[in-house]
Amino acid sequence: MENINERQNPWALLPIGVFLVIFLGVGFLSKDFYTMPAIVAFLIALLVAFLQHQKHGFNKNMKVISRSIGDENIVTMCLIFLASGAFSGAVKAAGGVESTVNLGLSIMPSNIAVVGLFIIGCFISVSMGTSMGTIAAMAPIGVGISEKTGIPLPICIGAVVCGAMFGDNLSMISDTTIAAVRTQGCEMKDKFKENFIIVLPAAIITAICFFIIAGNETSQNFGSLDYSFIKVMPYFLVLIGALIGINVFVVLISGTILSLIVGLSTGAMNFSNMFVSLGDGITGMYDITIISIIVAAIVAMVKEYGGVNYILHVVKKRIRGKRGAEFGISILVLLLDLCTANNTVAIVMAGPIAKELSDEFEDRQLVQHLF
Repeated sequence: MENINERQNPWALLPIGVFLVIFLGVGFLSKDFYTMPAIVAFLIALLVAFLQHQKHGFNKNMKVISRSIGDENIVTMCLIFLASGAFSGAVKAAGGVESTVNLGLSIMPSNIAVVGLFIIGCFISVSMGTSMGTIAAMAPIGVGISEKTGIPLPICIGAVVCGAMFGDNLSMISDTTIAAVRTQGCEMKDKFKENFIIVLPAAIITAICFFIIAGNETSQNFGSLDYSFIKVMPYFLVLIGALIGINVFVVLISGTILSLIVGLSTGAMNFSNMFVSLGDGITGMYDITIISIIVAAIVAMVKEYGGVNYILHVVKKRIRGKRGAEFGISILVLLLDLCTANNTVAIVMAGPIAKELSDEFEDRQLVQHLF
């Protein structure tokens, strides 16, 4: 590992420990893990990092975190977050989400309503890049299907959630995808291919399970559903553009412009509120953008003073080969995800360590599989 400092210092991991203690502690005490905003806990952890290494001088520590925050991958990741937010805001205001849902319901056979609900959820989550957004769009439809078919509501909502999870990390505009790709320096299309190989068998098995559970149920006709294929086009543009390897900024900006044109031409938005829709979408990405910057600063301090090297030393002592490294990264990300309840934050935190391990074992696919 010639490219990083050779010192190993477990105490350099203290800021991460402080974050976990504060975040989890407040969550357990309040019985609500969203009581403590993650950004507040991370800022406290960053303060601890400064206090812990104050003997090195404030100016040196500022240089350390400035180099990290100004890193090409971090800046690019944050800009992609904002561009993705602009696209999401524009396509939603143009009616793309509603049209996509209604289009799927219109072509879905009524005797496999739950399976269709799952498949539509998969497509929408890949298109939107957000599991929560997919659930918000699809949950009312799941309730309606339950009422019309008599299928238990938990099964219908379960199909919605499963479909939403399918594309949350597979989508080209998902914050988890963006974070994973930028922290590892790989291509989005390569990550998509690797992840697709993993999730496709699971999706097929899930669809079969839903068919067995609810395939014999019949439903009433959903009636005439209003949709416009033109409003769905921005999603196809972004998905196809990303898959064939067009620059992600070009893809997102093109998708945003097309969404605005569609919205204006169909009357879904006017000249004044189209800027509001862009702003709303960008604002929705503020939290993860700022968190990514603060986490980059914390990880820079941890790495500078030997914390990352210590983790690598411990992991390498206990694992042998690429499979062992995969297992080590998966456990690390799993634990961080459990503690933070946020996939993207876990990826941003674990990303630099995963990158070091992938470089050590000369296996870039290592992290493409896991992230």
